[in-house]
Amino acid sequence: MAREYVIRRPAIEMPRINFAQELNAQQLAAVISPPGPTLVLAGAGSGKTRTLTFRVAYLLENGVDPSQILLLTFTNKASREMLERVAALVPHDLSELWGGTFHSLGNRILRRHSSEAGYGEGFTVMDSEDAEELLQGVLLALQGGKVSELPMKPAVVGNVLSYAVNVGQPIATVIKDKFAHLEEWGELIARAGEAYAKRKLEANALDFDDLLSATARLLENHPVIADIYQRKFQFVLVDEYQDTNPLQSKFIDLLSARHRNLMAVGDDAQAIYSWRGADYRNILSFATRYPGANIYKVETNYRSTPEILEVANAAIEQMQTPLRKELVSSRASGTLPRLIPLESGAQQARFVVSRMLELNDEGMGWDDMAVLYRAHYHSMELQMELTRSGIPFQITSGLRFFEQAHVKDLGAFLKFVVNPLDEIAFKRIVRLLPGIGDRSADGLWRGIAPHGREALAQRQTGGAAFSFEAAFAAQKVPARSAPAWKQLGHTLEEIAPGGIPLAPSQMLDSVRLAIYDDYARAKFPDYDMRKEDLNTLAQFASQYPQASEFLDQLALMGGAEQGAATRDDSGEMVTLSSIHQAKGLEWKAVFVIWLTEGMFPSQRSLPSPEALEEERRLFYVAVTRAEDDLYLCWPFIKRNAGGGDALQRISPFLEGIPSGLLEEWSITGGRF
Repeated sequence: MAREYVIRRPAIEMPRINFAQELNAQQLAAVISPPGPTLVLAGAGSGKTRTLTFRVAYLLENGVDPSQILLLTFTNKASREMLERVAALVPHDLSELWGGTFHSLGNRILRRHSSEAGYGEGFTVMDSEDAEELLQGVLLALQGGKVSELPMKPAVVGNVLSYAVNVGQPIATVIKDKFAHLEEWGELIARAGEAYAKRKLEANALDFDDLLSATARLLENHPVIADIYQRKFQFVLVDEYQDTNPLQSKFIDLLSARHRNLMAVGDDAQAIYSWRGADYRNILSFATRYPGANIYKVETNYRSTPEILEVANAAIEQMQTPLRKELVSSRASGTLPRLIPLESGAQQARFVVSRMLELNDEGMGWDDMAVLYRAHYHSMELQMELTRSGIPFQITSGLRFFEQAHVKDLGAFLKFVVNPLDEIAFKRIVRLLPGIGDRSADGLWRGIAPHGREALAQRQTGGAAFSFEAAFAAQKVPARSAPAWKQLGHTLEEIAPGGIPLAPSQMLDSVRLAIYDDYARAKFPDYDMRKEDLNTLAQFASQYPQASEFLDQLALMGGAEQGAATRDDSGEMVTLSSIHQAKGLEWKAVFVIWLTEGMFPSQRSLPSPEALEEERRLFYVAVTRAEDDLYLCWPFIKRNAGGGDALQRISPFLEGIPSGLLEEWSITGGRF
């Protein structure tokens, strides 16, 4: 079972909530809405999280048992924040309230009904790297030859398969509509999809998409099980509903089918993730799919000045949507957003840096400034200029903590002893040993796999103890690998005596000291930093008594992004971010760069009205990240890849904003 986020009952009784005093009129109307399907259109900065948490508190205050409430979010962070806020409002024990991401809910249900879903107990949840490795094996089996001879990378195939699952369309249709450049390999991708599904079942493993698709099939194919959860969840609340894909929407509808007390909270104007399968028509069609649904608008913005919201409203006005709303600021008047025409990308970078230095001299911290862009490569010149000027900055890109190689290496040891049928985990472990490559790992797996089935069977039936050390001793390995192989068998026996895994933190320490520390010394030039990472991992694992719980979190949780950064003595940094990654965040001063046709909106979106609409929504998201100061930059000259300059047109998103809403600055070459 995945570890559940538990909030304990407060030690003292808390007074009943005065909802009318705590909420504005629009929030209050949504919070106290009667049972039934409800759509809450919450604009940017309007207190969406507050509305959701007070809705949960309102249900609890009116006698709804916590176990009858399901709160679905897109991130673990959002779930924790909401549950903590609810706990601060009401004196209820929330341990039975189900809150979490779609994937964590699917995992939780599948853990309870694994056999009915077609899986064995202790199934593995593969992360993206594990899934790619399994796909690589599938492609090699289908194509033959070497990895370097494959026509596509496994990640490309996985992307097609994942998209098809999440949008609920055949692979052939998805390739034709979205991946036309892969049409010549369409048949291979389809065959790989079938073989991949078979290999996952054989390995008793699921990927992230399976956590939703397998759960949806379980509910559809087993009415008795579906009835359990449909009766249980009398009230379902969903955050960021505009970001749901067809599979997630189907999942929600299945769980809400009996009581129909579904509250979907979102903002169609912030639907910006179609590239990963999100379909904002889910929010547009809500009233059609749920006849008689109540619709509430929450439009008071607590983030931005009225002048910034005037620009945001102008952007909304140009959108093709039936769900109209108008943001109203709760703040006092400020300065007009600035429109900055610039000669080139280099001058744009110099302007941004110069203005940041001025703002910092005026008392604004680096943490309060951000530069947003449509694509990561747009920031290249700015990164160079920031480095030259010594301004500390961070780029919100790079590997997450749990995706780093050394973290995944140690996780593989735990995955294998928990699920001895996990081929990917086994091969990752043995390839750490000297003299063992892909071919040797394949041969060793064929020898170890029967023992893995034996270990799992004995664990499930309570039979005789299983010895990893004995199983490994029975295999033949190259002489060069023999000492390390023997040590590996001994270490696995140490962390899972009799085949039963110890506590995860204890296992991590044992593996690191017995095997991985020597490997890391020889492998990584930044050994000391990685050693600290692994110490932190063991500390994180100490809160989980069962290895399966820890591994579920390792797969389900994303760590903090590790971006390039330069620091000053204060520890503060300017943020450079794509707009997609900036959604949900805010800064006092925001610079939006490269607002030219072909850059923002992107060149690929120009021929498609639907794609152009999503780019317009992306512009709206960028504008509404700013609290006090907004700078909209457009260089009218762009250097071509092959040399020479090309004139740029101003972004159509800026052309649609009335001139009186912006203050245009004239930037001279001599000044910047």
